[in-house]
Amino acid sequence: MEDLVGGKKEVLVKSGVGRVTSFPKCRNCGAEMPLTLVDLGLSAVANSYVPIDRADAPEPRYPLHVRVCEACWLVQVDEDVPPEKIFTKDYAYFSSFSSSWLAHARAYAEMMTNRLGLGSDSLVIEIASNDGYLLKNFVAAGIPVLGIEPSGSVAAAAEKIGVPTLVEFFGADLAKRLFDEGRRPDLICSANVLAHVPDIDDFVAGVAALLTGDAVYTVEFPHLLRLIEEVQFDTIYHEHYSYLSLLAVEGIFTKHGLRVFDVEELPTHGGSLRVFACRNEASHAEGQGVAKVRTDEATAHLNSAEGYQGFSERCEAVRDGLRNFLDRARADGKLVAAYGAAAKGNTLLNYCGIGPDLVSYCVDRNPAKQDTLLPGSSIPVFDVPKLTELPPDFVLILPWNLKSEIIAQLKQMGLSNTRFVTAVPSIKVTA
Repeated sequence: MEDLVGGKKEVLVKSGVGRVTSFPKCRNCGAEMPLTLVDLGLSAVANSYVPIDRADAPEPRYPLHVRVCEACWLVQVDEDVPPEKIFTKDYAYFSSFSSSWLAHARAYAEMMTNRLGLGSDSLVIEIASNDGYLLKNFVAAGIPVLGIEPSGSVAAAAEKIGVPTLVEFFGADLAKRLFDEGRRPDLICSANVLAHVPDIDDFVAGVAALLTGDAVYTVEFPHLLRLIEEVQFDTIYHEHYSYLSLLAVEGIFTKHGLRVFDVEELPTHGGSLRVFACRNEASHAEGQGVAKVRTDEATAHLNSAEGYQGFSERCEAVRDGLRNFLDRARADGKLVAAYGAAAKGNTLLNYCGIGPDLVSYCVDRNPAKQDTLLPGSSIPVFDVPKLTELPPDFVLILPWNLKSEIIAQLKQMGLSNTRFVTAVPSIKVTA
């Protein structure tokens, strides 16, 4: 029996009892998954920043191996880290620290308010509402809201700004409870959460249970097509249990009586989709965006093994390019710092085997990440002014999707002799 890995065949060895080792099974449809997209090895949990006083404590690492289900085309990590080990009361990701993301959320709230005619008699529910970054826009417009957020740290921040928030994981059981309480949302929204749920089937079942009439569910997620085309392997980490295409999402929605009636392509996170869904019997007509994205995915062969082969080798090329750049910088006596203690950056650093010997320190605007060590790489994290105290020759921008925003911010600090580096999809140095 053979295992297809990155377009190559690997022979599976028999176990000690004479049986061929079985493949992991798809979390959506249960089919075995011999097809690998990429194996990034062992990695620390991306948002588990290490307190300085625990620098010497053992740090758990988990396999980061992404497989493709050839039955339903859901791309997924093949070993789950329990969500309670990720989305803790001390969870360090706060959406409000990106000004561009706040602008994106504000524009969405205005657009949906007008599109659906939302008002004081409406209800908007956001799943994984984080620190209230989005729902606060509806609150300001006098539209009732409810946030659902499993991480106590960010939920508390939302409550402080007037966004009522349930500190719970969302699924079919919670949806039934809300429905029985008489909650009838006109809009359910979630941005970058569908990929974060280990039981995606239960999650979508919960959405379907809450939708009535012409109510709408919108979901945003980084588009798998862009991940593959732009070698965005650093967006793979344990929080992201799934990597989503419209093809896979439509299949899951259909199973629960939902249909996709519109799709928007967004520049966020290196290229995302915003999918609009409703119950099958709802009156919403299908928009042109649906057929366009379906065609794009079919052209890229996301409905066959061909579309996923060769990705591992392209990831290795990015890794080797970054290592070579940093090795040369060290040999030349150059100081390299990193900007943005982003989850994607932690995947990049862990996969490339980069530590403080190559990247001296990292800076981040989020106080929850400052005075910690990056998970896995042990690179220290400071506040942004560290860049003026210890000016680097190069700043490696880890959240490359915010490159323009970050460079503009840093140039205002007077870093005239510093150059800026991004590694994905290949090394690029900007003056």
